[in-house]
Amino acid sequence: MAKKKINNLEKIKNLLEKLSNAHGISGHEKEVRNILEEEIKPYVDKIKTDKLGNLIATKNGGKPSIMIAAHMDEIGFMVKYIDEKGFVYFAKSGGWFDQTLLNQRIFIHTKKGIVLGVVGSKPPHIMKSEEAKKVIEIDSMYVDIGAKSDKDARKIGVEVGDTITLDRKLESLSNEIVTGKALDNRAGLTIMIEAARILSKIKTKSEVYFVGTVQEEIGLKGARTAAYSLNPSVAVAVDTTIPGDHPGVEKKSSSLEIGKGPVITVSDAEGRGIVVTESVLDWMKSSAKKGKISSQLSVMEGGMTDAAIINLTRQGIPSGGISIATRYIHSPVEVLDLKDLEQCAKLIVECVKSADKYF
Repeated sequence: MAKKKINNLEKIKNLLEKLSNAHGISGHEKEVRNILEEEIKPYVDKIKTDKLGNLIATKNGGKPSIMIAAHMDEIGFMVKYIDEKGFVYFAKSGGWFDQTLLNQRIFIHTKKGIVLGVVGSKPPHIMKSEEAKKVIEIDSMYVDIGAKSDKDARKIGVEVGDTITLDRKLESLSNEIVTGKALDNRAGLTIMIEAARILSKIKTKSEVYFVGTVQEEIGLKGARTAAYSLNPSVAVAVDTTIPGDHPGVEKKSSSLEIGKGPVITVSDAEGRGIVVTESVLDWMKSSAKKGKISSQLSVMEGGMTDAAIINLTRQGIPSGGISIATRYIHSPVEVLDLKDLEQCAKLIVECVKSADKYF
């Protein structure tokens, strides 16, 4: 029997699934970095990991040099205290909306291996009426691992400082739409790898640095050091962004939609993040037009990407952002359209092909 041929969207989904299901909060990106290295290695000339943990994969070339950055870390938690009954209290790593955490299953990553737990709190049945109306905050939550005491919890392997991630796997919805954890920013890594694959078959003038950055969710830290070291002519941060195509969001807050193509950043965080220069915007918009790629423009009031810090490195590095509209980001059930990932990778390729005309 002939083996079924896998189309490109299925390949992209399989890669995204591998990355999304991996675990790595800020400062603990090793598992994700190993996957990135394995997947991108066939398409580049050299790979290194710097002192902070950024993975830098280089496609040799000349000028201009281009840095394509996508962060490897996901938001999560750290164990901060174990009480005498063995219940585990935790601190946030990255930006969470507290009410999305309650009653989730989680993994505690210990030296002895993964320990499964559930996030619990005082049940509503015994709350006072006024108390039951309030949003439960993280300080009132804990992790139940089934331990009998603090000594038992430590015997199981849990220690202060252990990292915690969600027990979630990528799943398909309808119409090429998928849901999973950490699509912010495993989607960006998937796009970067797909772009590297396409570019490996094309002769280009530019040297391209594909960078998996660390600690983006807690201060854009890895992008700062990587950009300082590489000092590229121009940089592009690949990330996720917020659409306004579902109930509860007005179009005036976000006109972006999933399935409508890559999102080109104009500015973010009310300009406190990045205000993209005209030359970079022209480069990206003309690249989309030349490649016949439908794209969207974004002026965001909240959130920023690695582009913000790369832009301010050294004497200033021209930088921009290309993102994927993703519903429910910073939650356990992020949602995106696989077709957007494919088109985003194509846009990056078009940008690389024409970079020498702009920088």
